[in-house]
Amino acid sequence: MKKSDFYYDLPEELIAQTPIEPRDSSRLMLIDKENKTCDETVFNRITDYLKAGDLLVLNDTRVLPARIFGTRNDTGAVVEFVLLKQLEMGKWECIAGPGKKAKAGNEFTFSDNLSAVVEDVLEDGNRILRFDYKTDFFAALDEVGNMPLPHYIKEELKDKERYQTVYSRELGSAAAPTAGLHFTKELMHKISEMGVGIAYVTLHVGLGTFRPVKVDDIKDHHMHSEHYSIPLVTANKINETKRNGGRVICVGTTSCRTLESAATKFGEIKECSDDTSIFIYPGYEFKCMDALITNFHLPESTLIMLVSAFAGYDFTMEFYKKAVKDKFRFFSFGDSMFIV
Repeated sequence: MKKSDFYYDLPEELIAQTPIEPRDSSRLMLIDKENKTCDETVFNRITDYLKAGDLLVLNDTRVLPARIFGTRNDTGAVVEFVLLKQLEMGKWECIAGPGKKAKAGNEFTFSDNLSAVVEDVLEDGNRILRFDYKTDFFAALDEVGNMPLPHYIKEELKDKERYQTVYSRELGSAAAPTAGLHFTKELMHKISEMGVGIAYVTLHVGLGTFRPVKVDDIKDHHMHSEHYSIPLVTANKINETKRNGGRVICVGTTSCRTLESAATKFGEIKECSDDTSIFIYPGYEFKCMDALITNFHLPESTLIMLVSAFAGYDFTMEFYKKAVKDKFRFFSFGDSMFIV
């Protein structure tokens, strides 16, 4: 298939710039992939479409305030850095801009508590920074860091927590698992009271999530690698749900990629920790996921390709066009869909 097969026309005004309040008041498109039907409700009514014995699998990663601005000690030049990956304590791979002002050996100050030196410049232009901090690194980062919002969001985020899920706990992501942003603690309690199970995996989302597909033939696209882990309690819940005939419902494409990566590698879901670069597109046979809660994704992105693999290509493009026509809100702070 071609990248252009996944293009759809999206008016800019449908790209959500700010999160809706309360979290669970966004619109929800209900998609039956077998009967090819679409209905609409409000996200907090998702309980009407869940049943006892189902299992929600959520990604509990927490977004780092990874966008920081440093002043170069010798020239006073200001450079923006985005932390991508922790290599060891205090040592990070970062994006730098403008890169020409961040060469190997340059020292930067971010605050009284945080400074760094550029140790290396990689072939792809990324920088390796060694940080020096007086207290806890993540506390120092929280003082100066901003959320690394996607490029299509132009509005300033007033509350950092609105780019975190209410169940986030494992620091390490450069972007939020946005399907989970619709859940409130009250809604999760209500879901649990229904007899629906809740389980957690961790996949630290990289900025490669927003990297465009540049090749015409999608089979030639190489996915970025991300780290994931599945705890024993989650593996046991998934396997028990399957044995009992319940549905494993992934909240977000990151939860989906985690479970499908493990099932593909090990032939089952078990306690594990690994890196994945799994690329799911039409023709893929799902091994674990039975239903998916997700947002509306960018045209020609790997995420709309994943949705097409699950719901069927033709039907996916059909309900995306319907979402545009009905003026759903798109992308990270936008509305949601539940595909069964």
